[in-house]
Amino acid sequence: MQPRPSDDAFDLGFEAEDEFATPPQAPAADPWADLGAPIGSAAPMAPDPYAADPFAADDSFADFPPARPNDEPEYQRMAPAPAPHPIHEMIAGAEATFGEAPVPRITIHVFCARTETATLIERAAADRRLSRASTVVKAGGLAAAVEHYQNQPTPSLVIVESLDPAPEMIAQLDRLAEVCDPGTKVMVIGSANDIALYRELMRRGVSEYLVPPLQPLQVIRAIGGLYADPSAPFLGRQIAFVGARGGSGSSTLAHNIAWTISERIQAGAIIVDYDLAFGTAGLNFNHDPLQGVVDALGQPDRLDPVLMDRMMARCTDRLSLFAAPATLDSDYDISAEAYDEVTQKIRAAAPFVVLDLPHGWNSWTRKMLIASDDLVIVATPDLASLRNAKNMVDLVRQARPNDSPPRLVLNQVGLPGRPEIPTKDFGDALGIQPSMIIPFDAKTFGLAANNGQMIPETAPKSKAAEGIEQLAQLISRREPAAVQKSSVLSSLFRKK
Repeated sequence: MQPRPSDDAFDLGFEAEDEFATPPQAPAADPWADLGAPIGSAAPMAPDPYAADPFAADDSFADFPPARPNDEPEYQRMAPAPAPHPIHEMIAGAEATFGEAPVPRITIHVFCARTETATLIERAAADRRLSRASTVVKAGGLAAAVEHYQNQPTPSLVIVESLDPAPEMIAQLDRLAEVCDPGTKVMVIGSANDIALYRELMRRGVSEYLVPPLQPLQVIRAIGGLYADPSAPFLGRQIAFVGARGGSGSSTLAHNIAWTISERIQAGAIIVDYDLAFGTAGLNFNHDPLQGVVDALGQPDRLDPVLMDRMMARCTDRLSLFAAPATLDSDYDISAEAYDEVTQKIRAAAPFVVLDLPHGWNSWTRKMLIASDDLVIVATPDLASLRNAKNMVDLVRQARPNDSPPRLVLNQVGLPGRPEIPTKDFGDALGIQPSMIIPFDAKTFGLAANNGQMIPETAPKSKAAEGIEQLAQLISRREPAAVQKSSVLSSLFRKK
């Protein structure tokens, strides 16, 4: 910590740092200066302003002087929250609108004081966002962490839980600071929902302070926030489309959803056609670019915003396309790491990234399905689609326990002469109801494909166009942009 001089009575006098280091001795006027000393050397007890408070018996700050002598304390102690904080829920909902970056390859040590916390951390460690990190859970809480690192190096992140009163917690954190290596971040899980304690912990270099009750996503997002890149303005939401069987229409739906997000909702979007041998994105948008996604996959380390812009085809002002070569000249033996690196770089270029995945199964497609923020499974109402869709849903539910289930779209419903599984039975078998049902309409879809246009362009009044717009709103979590209507008078005075 680097104290800064200030005459402001409300200035806590600190500048937060990324590492957990031992702070220099606080100024004599600092009312928190005695917290690091043994409890017996604390200042004489001041009149307790919380004598009538039912929580006064548990007040760990009763033995310490108020922030301003002979005056009321600056911050009031709050009772423990019986439910998740509404601000946390609001922030979580806002973050869900954007993409969530995975936590980098770091080592995390967690010292839990309660079995409930250990179970929570184990659930969080199994999440897709922590797949790159290595997490070790130990018992004993903050005291065990201090003892463990006496002769052991500290990892990138140390999470400790303490049920002790504030003075004892801070004293133990001071002892932990003495054995922490430079660059180590410390996150504390405590029991006191106290703003004054929180600010004191931040002043001493603690990176984050959490109070139960907690959910796995709260812990994951708190960890991710410690390693977020401040230079990156956002990370695009990754939306994967996959067909339960060949010919289900997942590519057509992916292209129409991306176009609707860009033109109706007016948000930037990129289509990435990962069906390298048989991709149809170039045909559907009437583009035949010289470069495409296969060039990016061949040199992922060289892919930067300038090179990316050259490789993408511009479909509209807000929609870009990473087209597939759609040739059989190569076997396309590309590693899963290359797909992952290219996808992460593309996500930094637009708020929404739509992945058109092929109907095939290998390591990189499995990873893309699990790592996507939203997953849309497109199926036809037949037995083969039901079997394959159920396998996908079961896999995703097991690998993404903290995420919403995938969205199901039933396509080509009502094909003449074909026996079909009823929509309700199809949804009941998967445990999810369809988000969209597209009736069989060969004329509308065929006309759009032959003209290189989207369904909302060729048949804006059709049921398919209405369903596509509704699904785009669900996925993007946004409403369509308001259409400005021009009046008769405005057209009379318009300049010619």
